[in-house]
Amino acid sequence: MRTEKEMFDNILEVAQKDERIRAVYMNGSRTNPNVSKDIFQDYDIVYVVTETSSFIIDEEWINVFGDLIMMQEPDKNDQPNLNGSEMDFTQSYGYLMLFTDGNRIDLHVETKASMLEGYGRDKLTVPLLDKDKCLPLIPAPSDIDFHVKRPTEQLYVSCCNDFWWCLQNVAKGIWRDELPYAKQMMEHIIRSRLDEMISWWIGFKQDFNISIGKMGKYIKNYLPRSYWDMYTQTYSDSKYANIWNSVFIACDLFRIIAKDVAAYFQYPYNAKEAAHMIKFLKHVRELPVDAIDIY
Repeated sequence: MRTEKEMFDNILEVAQKDERIRAVYMNGSRTNPNVSKDIFQDYDIVYVVTETSSFIIDEEWINVFGDLIMMQEPDKNDQPNLNGSEMDFTQSYGYLMLFTDGNRIDLHVETKASMLEGYGRDKLTVPLLDKDKCLPLIPAPSDIDFHVKRPTEQLYVSCCNDFWWCLQNVAKGIWRDELPYAKQMMEHIIRSRLDEMISWWIGFKQDFNISIGKMGKYIKNYLPRSYWDMYTQTYSDSKYANIWNSVFIACDLFRIIAKDVAAYFQYPYNAKEAAHMIKFLKHVRELPVDAIDIY
């Protein structure tokens, strides 16, 4: 596997030799001082170019970065979703590249005009090369934009209500033997609300000076071991008995966390709503598959 130095040497050498490329900058986790380095980190690179069309036309030009396992061109892939309208590739275009040595580069080429519209908007941005002194001055990289934000009372109440309400959809899916529906309700709707509440709990414990990472990937670092153990048990396989267990563990964890968040912000916690839904879930769990009514 090529080292970080070898990768940067390659990325910058390509830029130095190509007159179309006028500047290079990087964003993403490699610019974040609060993220530990590891072998799977991408190189999120942007080339500021005189024009994009010659890069797009020459499909072989990216071979200068190494031997590919696979590449994705997300802009091209998004084209069919535009109902016949054409995407404008004249300002920017992207390549996601995974190489045979395990390294990955997420590379965008963009014009100077495009760069000037958005440069520095992502606070995790670091300039690497500037042939024409066209990159504006920006502060040192910071992940502050990704820190957990304090919830309003309305947002907190809505999260609680949606968590408890949507659990009846999980229960309905299990009773109907609709596994895809039950699992997706649990993993997409319920989990997103659980993770949201956990993020606020971690947020106030860390004075809202912390990021839990994309899709909550750093949650484990900030939960007590007992809470983390509960959280891992909210994931289940396809057996309905195990899904039910994960549902009730999620209920227990959400209730504990939500009460703490409510106490910290002095927001109202609707204990009656939670108790009623747990009672309903327990009833549905025991409901015969040939039942002709719910009660």
